[in-house]
Amino acid sequence: MTGVRKWIEYLKEKNYSELSDNIIGYRPWGKYEVLVDEKNHKVKKLTLYPGGSISLQLHNRRAEHWVVVEGIAEVINGEKNIVLHENESTFIPCKTKHKVSNPGDKDLEIIEVQSGDYFEEDDIVRFEDVYGRK
Repeated sequence: MTGVRKWIEYLKEKNYSELSDNIIGYRPWGKYEVLVDEKNHKVKKLTLYPGGSISLQLHNRRAEHWVVVEGIAEVINGEKNIVLHENESTFIPCKTKHKVSNPGDKDLEIIEVQSGDYFEEDDIVRFEDVYGRK
């Protein structure tokens, strides 16, 4: 076995996320990049393309805090409809319906901090989705 192959086997054995294709996830609305993935929190950078929108959704096992770092975000957070600009944020408690859309003509970038006990994509409960996802 070559030295590189040994390293790859070692990384697989230790479950290093660098070998996963889940570090950057592409979606119809844009993409996300996992920056930190720990036992009790996960940090992602979301990029929503102009006109892009995530589904109206909730999570049963995690809360989220969104900070807009570039662009303008239209947000549904429970019963509130808000507009966030750069350096503004919102906290989304666990089990709260939420959605973010990019009404602008440039990419919207959000840092998302998830806290809870489970962070996988199958914790998404969708209510509405413009892309037809369930």
